[in-house]
Formats: sequence, C-alpha cells, structure tokens
Amino acid sequence: MTRILLVDDQSLVRAGFTTILESEDGFEVVGHAADGVEAVRLAQELNPDVICMDVQMPNMDGLEATRRIVAGPSTAAVLMLTTFDRDDFLFESLSAGASGFLLKTADPDELVDAVHVLDRGDALLSPQVTRRVIERFGDVVAEPAGPGAAVIADPASALSVLTDRERATLMLLARGMSNAEIAGELFVGEATVKTHVSNILMKLGIRDRIHAVIWAYEQGVIAPSAS
Repeated sequence: MTRILLVDDQSLVRAGFTTILESEDGFEVVGHAADGVEAVRLAQELNPDVICMDVQMPNMDGLEATRRIVAGPSTAAVLMLTTFDRDDFLFESLSAGASGFLLKTADPDELVDAVHVLDRGDALLSPQVTRRVIERFGDVVAEPAGPGAAVIADPASALSVLTDRERATLMLLARGMSNAEIAGELFVGEATVKTHVSNILMKLGIRDRIHAVIWAYEQGVIAPSAS
C-alpha cells in the first residue's frame, strides 16, 4: 500500500486529489495538511511514502516545507504541484529536495502515474526538463550544493566507489539521457541501466536520478560543456 500525504491550502483541491488517488488500487491517503507547518509535522507522524505538496501556501510554503522534510528523518518522496509552469518554481523545488514536479492542470491519470513513479524511487521529469535543469545547474557549479544533493568533500574519491560502467552511466545521465538512450549508448539493456542508476544513487547517497545530475554539476564532477 502506497501511503500518501496531501498538502494544499484549498480543501476542495485536497478532496479532489483524494478522490482521484484513492480510486487507484494500492493507494491510501493517510493525511491532509493545509500549510507547510502542518506538512512537516504530519510527515514525521504519519511516515508517508509520497507527499503531494503545493508550492504556494500560507504560514510556510511548500518549498520550505520540502527542505525541512528532506533534512529530517522522513524518507518520503515529494511531488511538487503548482498551477504555474515557472522555471523558478521548478529549480527551487529540486534544490529543496523534491523528486517530481507536476502542474495542477495535468490529467488525473498523470497524477496517479506520478505517484507510482515516485513510489518506485524514480524522479518525475522528462528528458527535456532534465536538460533545463542541466542548463541551470551547469551555470552555478561554484555555488554550494543544495539540500537535495549529497555534499561530499572529495567528489573524485566519491566517484572511485563507482564501477567504470556506473561512472559512464552517470556521465550520460548528466547529459539528460533517458534510460533507453543510455542503454543504446552503452549497448546494454534498459534493465542493466536501471541497475547501474540504482547503484549510483546508493553509493553516492543521493535520493534520485535528477539529484544525481544536480550533484554531478554542483560538485564539479562534470563540466557544463558535457551537456
């Protein structure tokens, strides 16, 4: 059973999302929060698997709430939901530690699919959006890493724990390639690529593939020209 926490300051939105999500077998909405303060508290108390988080809310917005949840003991994946397709919301959400970004105008099936994706431990961004992330974070490699990325004093030493194939996968991942594209480049199956990606995340202590891309650029492991 996938346990879901809904966070939105509009009760009608929460009710609508509850109806959509609980129509899916295996989904259970375990709590509702009307602002970021309540979201942080319930994330600790209820231990959800996925948190659907509104960006703009009173008292504490979704960005700050996500930072606090990711920095705490919760292992929940955060799906950021917003009415506006704005790059600043996207980048701030990822820097805060969110694993997915979805517009509220999306179809109900897209919301259900998004929760499935995050519950599997993947990140919800298309290769095109990943390239937007690369362009953004490739320009700020000198800045400190955000809370969504692992902070490692010696990135070269961190990379030494990866096999040659895992390092190659990370480089291709950081160019915005999908699993299918990486598989074609390395002449392996997609299942093998998924295994490499899982090993990379585990060894580097990173939440998901999008934050692996951010980590690579912020730590200076990969130069912006690699994109």
